[in-house]
Amino acid sequence: MTSVKTEEKQPTVLEQMGGVSGMLYSSLPVLVFVIVNFTTKNLMAAIISSLAAAVVIGVVLAMRKGTIQPAISAVFGVGIAAFIAYKTGEAKGFFLFGIWQSVVYGSAFLLSIIVRWPLAGVIWTFLNGRDRSWREDKATVRDYDIATFVWALVFFARFVVQRWLYDEDQVGWLAVARLGMGYPLMAIALLATVWAVRRADKRLKEAEEAAEAKAKAETEAATEAVLARTADDLLTPDMDELKRVVDAESRDKSRD
Repeated sequence: MTSVKTEEKQPTVLEQMGGVSGMLYSSLPVLVFVIVNFTTKNLMAAIISSLAAAVVIGVVLAMRKGTIQPAISAVFGVGIAAFIAYKTGEAKGFFLFGIWQSVVYGSAFLLSIIVRWPLAGVIWTFLNGRDRSWREDKATVRDYDIATFVWALVFFARFVVQRWLYDEDQVGWLAVARLGMGYPLMAIALLATVWAVRRADKRLKEAEEAAEAKAKAETEAATEAVLARTADDLLTPDMDELKRVVDAESRDKSRD
C-alpha cells in the first residue's frame, strides 16, 4: 500500500504579515490621527480617534475570520504612540516611539552581522520552519549579511529622515514619511532577503546533490571491491590445501 506524502504549504511573508489588506489596516490609525489632529487641532481627539480606529480594525478582522496580527500590532503601537503624545502634549510625540524603534531595529540588524548571525537569515528560517544548516556555508552567510545590511539601511534611513522632521515639528510630513518609508522600503529589503534565500537554497541543494553523488560513488566502489575479492577467492586455488592433497596422494602411492 503506497502513501502519498504531501507537504503543507508554508505561508509567504506577505501572508504572515496579514496580506495587502493587513498592511493597509495597520496604516489607518496613523492616517486617522493626522487627519483628526489637522482638522480639529485637538490632540486628545486625535489620540482617541486613532485608538478607536485600531480597535475597529481588530473587530473587523476578527469578524472576517482573518488574521488579527496586524490589529494587535496596530493597537499596541498606537497605544504606546498615543501615550507618548499625551505625555508630551505634542502631536509629533505620536511618532517618537516609531522613530527610536527604527534605531533599535537597525542596530540589532547591524550587530547580527558582526556576530555572524545575520537576522535576515535567522528570521526567514524561523518563519518558514527551516533548520540553520545555512550557517555552515560561508557564501550563504555572506548573502544573508548583504540582505541584513539592506534591512539595517532601511531602519537607519527611517530614523534620519523622521528625526529631522520631528525636530522641524513637521507633523504632516512625519505621517507621509512614516507611511512612505514603511512598506515600500520594507519591500526592497524583502527583495534582498528573497535574493539571498534563493541563492542559499540553490547552493545548499547543489551541495546536497554533490554529497549524495559522492556517497553513491563510494558505495558502488566498495561493492565492486567486495565482488572483486570474492571472485579472486573463488578463482584462485588455495595452495596450502592443494599441497596437502598432493602430499596425501604421494603417501598413498608410497604405501601401495
